[in-house]
Amino acid sequence: MKCKVSGWRLLAVAIAVTLCISAMAQQKQDGPDWLKDFTSRITLNGYAQAGWSYQNPNGKDQNAFNLKRTLLWAKARITDRWSFLFMHDFSSVVQEFYTDFRVTKGNEMTIRLGQFKHSFSMENPLSPTQLELIDVYSQAVLYLAGEGPDPLNGVNYGRDMGIEVFGDLIDGKLHYELALMSGQGVNRKDQNNQKDFIAKLELRPIEGLRLVASSYLGTGCAVGTAAWNPDIQVGDNYKRNRYSVGAEYKTHAYTGSKYKEARPASIRAEWLGGEDGKVGSRGGYITSSIPVVDALDVVASAEIYDRNTQVDGWAQTNLTLGLQYWFYKKCRLQLQYTRCLLGEQLGKDYNWLQAQVQVAF
Repeated sequence: MKCKVSGWRLLAVAIAVTLCISAMAQQKQDGPDWLKDFTSRITLNGYAQAGWSYQNPNGKDQNAFNLKRTLLWAKARITDRWSFLFMHDFSSVVQEFYTDFRVTKGNEMTIRLGQFKHSFSMENPLSPTQLELIDVYSQAVLYLAGEGPDPLNGVNYGRDMGIEVFGDLIDGKLHYELALMSGQGVNRKDQNNQKDFIAKLELRPIEGLRLVASSYLGTGCAVGTAAWNPDIQVGDNYKRNRYSVGAEYKTHAYTGSKYKEARPASIRAEWLGGEDGKVGSRGGYITSSIPVVDALDVVASAEIYDRNTQVDGWAQTNLTLGLQYWFYKKCRLQLQYTRCLLGEQLGKDYNWLQAQVQVAF
């Protein structure tokens, strides 16, 4: 007999475990040595993002409340070099489960094995709790990194199964990531024998500045079809290559969980391109966040993505302006307006208004 467990029941169990470990942590000063050791090695984090959205695509008004993400993850430090992480999104699916082993005494080389966020693009590895836009990622990253609605490969939340080697060299001025991934996305068995290769190099010449280049070389197995790429059918293997170059500058880094206290002025820009079979696509974005007063920031972004560079009408441009207010550590309120300018193949231009609250610990 099969037993189905609801997301809410899993959430209740997770909360109970969290409270239990927290209670043990409060008592560890007087507890036995094994309890002190256990509580010192387990770290729990989580966040939820919920809000409201209004848009009028093709002249039709749509508005809805939404619960976008409710994530909880636990990280276990097994030894000083070996750790394990498990992450679940209670509004969707299990997101990550992987183990890290640091090979060197310093940070020169670490091996990661399991399911995790892959390193293609600047935005994909970043947490939604830090990113400026309510919709989180730019269109180019949503499609090319598998974060969003790529009909050919499905929604994979920018994650995949595989093995990765990463580290810092030259006193932290050069960061590298090399990964071999299945290419099929989260919680799915690989549908072909080919593996995808991802490489990233990040140069940090001065404090706060990152210069980044990444590439993705692989073979996809289509789980759906796309109107802008009609030659690829379900089950077809197709060439899936990507590249990105970008830069980011922050006046200072976020420190631990104190996002509110840090609040750097930042600007990030990236250009991305890709090939799916015979169809090329490309796009880019520039996003900035500037503190203005107290805990209030102004957010602005401009982005474009062309799904098919060989055929006119498949490009979309989004222009966003908004405010965010950090009311406690990693917790904030966000309000943003976006004007969406569509190519003729995608429909009519429309307005998009979003509000969101983020609670994180």
